[in-house]
Amino acid sequence: MAGSFPSSFIGKKMLHCFRLPLAILLLALSITSSHAFRKYRHPKIKSSVYLSPKFVLDLGSVVDKYYYNIDFPRGHIAIKGFNAEVVDEAGHPVPLHETYLHHWALGRYYQRLNSTNPGHDDRKHNHVFVRNSGICQNNSVGQYYGLGSETRGTDTDVPDPFGIEVGNPADIPAGYEEGWLLNVHAIDTRGVEDKLGCTECRCDLYNVSKDEYGRPLRPDYIGGLRCCYDDTQCRLREVSEGAKRNLYMRYTVKWIDWDEFIVPVKIFILDVTDTWKQLGNSTGQSSEHECHVEYNVEPCSTSGMTDNRCTDSKRISLIMPTGGYIIYGVAHQHAGGLGSALYGEDGRVLCSSIPTYGQGKEAGNEAGYIVGMSTCYPQPGSVKINVGETLILESNYSSAQRHTGVMGLFYILVAEQLPKPRLSLRVPIAKQVNKGWE
Repeated sequence: MAGSFPSSFIGKKMLHCFRLPLAILLLALSITSSHAFRKYRHPKIKSSVYLSPKFVLDLGSVVDKYYYNIDFPRGHIAIKGFNAEVVDEAGHPVPLHETYLHHWALGRYYQRLNSTNPGHDDRKHNHVFVRNSGICQNNSVGQYYGLGSETRGTDTDVPDPFGIEVGNPADIPAGYEEGWLLNVHAIDTRGVEDKLGCTECRCDLYNVSKDEYGRPLRPDYIGGLRCCYDDTQCRLREVSEGAKRNLYMRYTVKWIDWDEFIVPVKIFILDVTDTWKQLGNSTGQSSEHECHVEYNVEPCSTSGMTDNRCTDSKRISLIMPTGGYIIYGVAHQHAGGLGSALYGEDGRVLCSSIPTYGQGKEAGNEAGYIVGMSTCYPQPGSVKINVGETLILESNYSSAQRHTGVMGLFYILVAEQLPKPRLSLRVPIAKQVNKGWE
């Protein structure tokens, strides 16, 4: 047609018209995605070391203290790790064969502005305990972190890009502020008659018949937390040497400032002693859980069998109220523990944790004590728990001899969602466009 432009010219003209805007768009996408990728892959982890208030231990004595309003990072952050150990006034780690760390626990709470620090049993309405997402109830195992003698050899780091979200202003009630407490339960075993019996809180060694609240103990209660509470005394040998000493919990917090690229995780602490029942009411609560925290292991009959066949295996089925992906897991056991595992409804192993026992007497490596627990860090997305899935928790102990007041807890971090892919678009798209322009 006269006066018309060749189609090839129109194509070139349109290409020139769109080339510059497209290049600008690709450059903007590349800068944005590259920036996101850098933030997502390389968070700046901060770390601080703090000391608890001083506590004093004498031969065979016990402390079970609750320290409120401890030093802790403030603001909207993601916790990336927490660990603690007992140290002396010079900052040296104290050996387990001298001071046995039964357990420590880190708790979170909200307190009214300008309120005083509460006593453990005098919180009233000024303080609200913020529990983890676990299924235990009645103020049982609601902590955010907690370990025992294994603390020095157990990894607690939260992998990237996940984090435990705390300090979000939107979650803190008006007129309140966030606070943290540290529970320390330590037993001085210097000069005692029976070290294992003292660390397992055998009631006869503590000469108690009532618990810390003055309530009589059951006749069948022979050992556990109700016999080794704060200021109790384990039986000493006739001749003992030693003196009072000042000790501290030295704890390390790792965290990063919260941002949109962090994937929040929920804390679940499962207890093998949980005696729960299904509810059929309309309150929205599907089950009622009572976690007893501790139990006894009775000795097996070794007649005709070797000691390594004497294993006490305790199992329980638990229904998970929410679903998600396991990011981290670790068990907590006492002396005699052989390991613990968490299974899915179909029998698959979700996570397992095995103790490491010390071989000598130097700090952190004491013979007969658990000095570390193995952890599981599944590839994100590889271990999924479905909503309402029935899990099996198993805790194994040696039953070659009796053990009292043992624990079978399992701590897992669960992400309800996985991180979204954040790939840089600059390189592959530029190559494709260049090929089209050539």
